[in-house]
This record gives sequence, structure tokens and C-alpha cells, in this order.
Amino acid sequence: MAIKRICKYGEKILEKKTRKINFDELKKNLPAILVDMFDTMDAVGGIGLAANQIGLDLRLAVIKIKREDEEPLSIVIINPEIVEKSGTLYEEEGCLSFPGLFARIRRTAKVKMRAINEKGMPIEITAEGLFAKAVQHELDHLDGEVFINRLPLMSRLKLKPALIKLKSQWKKIDESKMKPM
Repeated sequence: MAIKRICKYGEKILEKKTRKINFDELKKNLPAILVDMFDTMDAVGGIGLAANQIGLDLRLAVIKIKREDEEPLSIVIINPEIVEKSGTLYEEEGCLSFPGLFARIRRTAKVKMRAINEKGMPIEITAEGLFAKAVQHELDHLDGEVFINRLPLMSRLKLKPALIKLKSQWKKIDESKMKPM
């Protein structure tokens, strides 16, 4: 379908908790939205994308994890919630809304999540490692949180100059895409 513009850090929609979806009201438009989300995520090499990252106030995310010698694991989660957590991961993480920025973030190593899939069916998924990290990252987005909020205050303060520089670069890139040819 279409590759959408990804909202960047500082845009208000990323700071707002997304609204819960009534599946029956969305199901007609859902296939097109999902194609756009997967196309957008694939175009920039991401492993997850929340609807608010492309400007949609919907409690919806997609995740696609590449696996060795297997088809990628592609999942749609609607109205997700984490119901169990265990263990700890402390790994580098990035975000499509923060292109070029990476930081070591503490996450839960294993999560159990309940959601609705693209067919409107309830699902329960247990995720570990990278998959667990992606689930938590996307749920944070749906709750209006960005990954740098998980950093200790001093680390966030140290990132401030880099964020200011990156925001000016993102603005220039977005403005250049809007100029008529």
C-alpha cells in the first residue's frame, strides 16, 4: 500500500496514551492499515511499529522478528496488555522515532501478553529475549512512553545535547520531503 511518515521524538502523539480499539468498528479498515504499517516498518528495517508512530491514535502494533532458517515471526497485537513478567534484560535498544539513537535499556526478559489479533480473536503470547523486548517497547509507545524514559535521569540528561542535534536533523529531513520538486 503506502510507506507512511514515522513520527519523531517531540511530536505530541508519541506522548499520548492511545485509545482502545473497538474491533468491529475498525475491521473494515484494518487490512489496509496493517499493510501500511508492515510496509513502513520493513522499509526502514524495524522490528516493531506502533500505530501512533505513524500518526494513528489506535491501540495497535505490529512486530516482525527475523529467525534463522525460518520465516519471520510476524504478529499483530490489538489492545495488548502484559499479564506476567519475569527476569531482566539489559541491552541496547533503538527506536524508529529516534533514528540514529541507541541506549542500553533495562527490560523484562520474559513476558506473557494478551491481545486481539488481526482476525479479532483473543490471543495469549509468551515472549522471551528480543521478542519480549519488542513487545514491551511497542506497548510503551501505546501508553505514550518512549524508550529513553526508561533511562535513569542522569543518562537522560547526558542524552539531551544528542537529542537536540538529532531533532534538528529530523526536522531538516522532514522539511526536504515536503518541498515540491
